[in-house]
Amino acid sequence: MISDKIRSYYDKTVDVVFGIILVFIIFSIGIGTAQLFVTTWKLLTFSGVTGQYINIISDVLTLYVLIELSRSLVEYFNTHKLRLTFIVDAAIVFVLREVLISLFKHELKPEMLYAFSTFLLVLGALRIGSVLVYQRERKILQ
Repeated sequence: MISDKIRSYYDKTVDVVFGIILVFIIFSIGIGTAQLFVTTWKLLTFSGVTGQYINIISDVLTLYVLIELSRSLVEYFNTHKLRLTFIVDAAIVFVLREVLISLFKHELKPEMLYAFSTFLLVLGALRIGSVLVYQRERKILQ
C-alpha cells in the first residue's frame, strides 16, 4: 500500500521531469533550426564558404542528436520505457559529429581515431542488440 503510493509519486515525478526536459529540447530544436537558416543565409555573403560548412554540418548533426533524444522521451510517454535504440542513435550521431569536425579541422590524431572507431563499433553492436531484443519483446507480446 505505501509502496504503491511511493511508486505513483515516483512515476508522476519522472513524467513531470521528462516533460520539462522535452519542452526544453523542443525549444532548443526550434532555436537551432532558426539559427541554421540564419547561418545558411550568411553563406551567401561570404566570399569563401569552406570555413562555414563545418558550422552547418555541426549544427545539423547537433539538431539530429536533439531530435533523437526527444524521440526517446516521446517514446517514454507512450510506453513508460526508454528505448535504447533512440539513445544509441543519438550517441552514434554525436560521436560521428565529433569525428567529422575533428577531421575537417585536421585535429584528429590516429590514437583518437582508433578510440572513436572502437567506440562506434561498440555502439553499433549495442544498437543491433537493442533492436533484436525489442523485436523479440514485440513478438512475445503479440
